[in-house]
Amino acid sequence: MAQVDVEMPKMGESITEGTVIAWHKQPGDEVEQDEILLEIGTDKVDTEVPSPKGGVLTETLVEEGDTVEVGTIIATLDTDTAAAEVDADDAPPAEAPADDEAAADEAADDASDADAEDDAEATPPETNSEEAASPAPSGDEVEVVMPKMGESITEGTVVAWYKDIGEAVAIDETILEIGTDKVDTEVPSPAEGVLTEKLVEEGETVEVGTVVALLASEAEAGSVEPPASDEPDATQETAPEADEAELPSTPPSGDGAVPDADEPQRAPEETITRRGDDGRFYSPLVRSIAKEEGLRMSELESLEGSGRGGRVTKEDVLAYLDEREEAPAAPTSAPERPPRPGRSDEAPPARGDYTVDEGPSDEELRQQYGDRIEVQPMDRMRKMTAEHMVRSKATSAHVTSFAEADVTGLVQLREANKEAFREREGVKLTYTPFFVKAAVEALREHPLLNASVEGDKIVIKHDFHVGIAVAIGNKGLLAPVIRNAGDYNVSGLARKAANVAERARNKELQPDELQGGTFTVTNIGSLGSLMGTPIINQPQVGILATGAIQKRPVVVENDGLGDAISVRHMMYLSLSYDHRIIDGAMGSSFLQRVVTELESFSADADLF
Repeated sequence: MAQVDVEMPKMGESITEGTVIAWHKQPGDEVEQDEILLEIGTDKVDTEVPSPKGGVLTETLVEEGDTVEVGTIIATLDTDTAAAEVDADDAPPAEAPADDEAAADEAADDASDADAEDDAEATPPETNSEEAASPAPSGDEVEVVMPKMGESITEGTVVAWYKDIGEAVAIDETILEIGTDKVDTEVPSPAEGVLTEKLVEEGETVEVGTVVALLASEAEAGSVEPPASDEPDATQETAPEADEAELPSTPPSGDGAVPDADEPQRAPEETITRRGDDGRFYSPLVRSIAKEEGLRMSELESLEGSGRGGRVTKEDVLAYLDEREEAPAAPTSAPERPPRPGRSDEAPPARGDYTVDEGPSDEELRQQYGDRIEVQPMDRMRKMTAEHMVRSKATSAHVTSFAEADVTGLVQLREANKEAFREREGVKLTYTPFFVKAAVEALREHPLLNASVEGDKIVIKHDFHVGIAVAIGNKGLLAPVIRNAGDYNVSGLARKAANVAERARNKELQPDELQGGTFTVTNIGSLGSLMGTPIINQPQVGILATGAIQKRPVVVENDGLGDAISVRHMMYLSLSYDHRIIDGAMGSSFLQRVVTELESFSADADLF
């Protein structure tokens, strides 16, 4: 007997325990490698746990609802024994019940490696063209895994593949692009070789550490043939015999009779596939629930998903099932209460609830506006920006105050030091570090601007983690965070700002570098804007916008000799703040402190 232990998996640096939500297999069940054994959950995410080996589940050591630490053994497998050889107390009946048939269907739908091998053996040699066309390449096999992208990031989505099966790749050459809800990142090849297999599709979200592709390190380009179709489930719709063989022997009658309640109800006309006609991906858990509840593919496609990118989650399906069960009782329910005057019954969208509507089709837009238009779909970054901005406006009561600063001394200081600074530090001396420095000094005296609102509580942060807005061409905006900005002088802030800005434009930021900010500074003046009304970066309560510096004639006091008109370098500042906790007086006081700090810089200041 070869026993294999199944452990509670590690799901990120900060996750130390998990809860067993549901067992998908019972003692005595045969399982294949990578087939789902159970579902676990944390306070961040629910995850399905695959079997590490093929065999028989001999014992489950943790019950549903139990919470255990990472690394705890939660089940055991026997990789040498058939299901019939399991102890009679744990073994299932000789004839598999309908639930086991459903589980077998799910395993077949997921197209595991074991199934693929069985199919290849059952297929006559003359018809097994894919095997003949794709000989196994020589050389060591190298795994490409979903990389770790920060302490709190446990999963990533495949945005795009840059290489196809059979293509040669050089070491550190980009193979694919992955994304989180914060940032997109390119994944380099860990070795030189040929891409032999893609294990994750575009749009699919998998955990950190998951193998997403395989390389043959000594194979030559062209030695691996690409698959006949990029759609893994394309054969399911054209060859329904596999599902029909598993259907109940007595079909539903014309009067609406359904199969026995103990059997999972199936939709005979439609197969639940990984992707719908609109390209939206459906996870194995969602498809499993849909099959068990007899949902049609068309019903899944009609759901408005609340997950990333509009994906349908387990909660969406369960909510739909609850609504469907309650629908017949609707006519007898109490009449709906009319909304109270001056109050909307529609709550603002919570984090993650807002998604960009796909809107009308291209043809409908041309019918509305004519042919002289160009329709551009939003990319991921633009969709994420739209979601964050709408959620922020729905969350915070935005107010913006303005001020003006005479930064003549600051301009003279920068001009006198920028060349020497570049030679010494290797980066440009921009105005951004001065603005961050001034903001930090103002935050020290106005700690409520360095806070967040959590329900009816105000959480004041004692560390100054300042985000700086970086424009990524025409694609959007990112706000990487300079942590502990209060610990740096202008030189240190300049190096930090230059580093994160360059990596943001090169897609080299880690998601953690976009999280945890306590305040944000956006230099809209670098793009020529005089002033603006920026939107708060949630869950912060304030954001400072610095406008363009311009020479203007202004009235200045001349040391008791009267007023005089002088040409000075002037700029506008604007502060957007959350009026739930920041009043106008405090907002104006903060701005004036920033102005005082900026006007204190002079050409002879020693800041380096």
